[in-house]
Amino acid sequence: MARFDVFNGDADGLCALQQLRLEQPGESVLITGVKRDIALLERVAARSGDEVTVLDISLDKNRPALLRLLDAGVRVRWFDHHFPGDIPEHPAFEVHVETLPDKGTCLLVDDYLHGARRAWAVVGTFGDNFDAAARRAAEPLGLSAEDLDLLRELGILLNYNGYGATVADLHVPPDALFRRLAPYADPLAFVREDPCFDLLRRGYAEDMEQARRVPPLLQTDRHAVLVLPAEPWARRVSGVHANALAQAAPGRAHALLTRLPEGGFVISVRAPLAAPDGADALCRQFATGGGRKAAAGINQLPETDLERFIDAFQEAF
Repeated sequence: MARFDVFNGDADGLCALQQLRLEQPGESVLITGVKRDIALLERVAARSGDEVTVLDISLDKNRPALLRLLDAGVRVRWFDHHFPGDIPEHPAFEVHVETLPDKGTCLLVDDYLHGARRAWAVVGTFGDNFDAAARRAAEPLGLSAEDLDLLRELGILLNYNGYGATVADLHVPPDALFRRLAPYADPLAFVREDPCFDLLRRGYAEDMEQARRVPPLLQTDRHAVLVLPAEPWARRVSGVHANALAQAAPGRAHALLTRLPEGGFVISVRAPLAAPDGADALCRQFATGGGRKAAAGINQLPETDLERFIDAFQEAF
């Protein structure tokens, strides 16, 4: 029997898998990619009797591959918080899907494991920009303010590392990053001992400094739109910069557009933190859009659709 772990390359996907494999250790084939590379299940070459665990990717975007695996006799376990569409019923399919606006995949896995690896759930929840939920989850851990801040920083850095057009844009490939995390039951030990943390910290600081210099294309009390250039630093920082802007202005919706080298834009949308709903519905109006209620995106928006997107963005929020 072979085992496959299929996971989003961002903080929520990494930390969800880290929780599971600390509690349920064993060798597996890792299948992942950049954060927006979510059609991952089609890469799984599983056969009858094999097991596949899927973390933090949309069921709706992977339905044909899921049905193919189930028909082939593969057992599939799925944890996710994105819009799922119709959920298939099958005796070999175990589903843990919720779409609450402030509950990510790490907290779904935390429920499944009855809090056994809570510190890693806190890291992933901070990484998904659910600060209030992360702080609530951390309360039983009795952490100092300094240590809680380090968990938050680690979550942001893991999330930051997932953004890019291709894995070549990233500081560390997500499968390699998971293998760096895997030995650490305590995320604070990873922060203090693994040089990868300082690598990501330096990269994040440099990229964010460049992003802060970019003025908004549009800004009102309720909306902000920014356009970043077609540069690797801009692709890396797009999601975390959108999160930082959302935290700084919780009553405002944000759209961060990053130009693609081939033309058009990749887009990160954040609903107002004060009313975290509607981002997924907005982005699903466009061909390559999807996500969750509080945060969503569009993988490729043609330049000709820019005005239509801005109009739809303002109407949505």
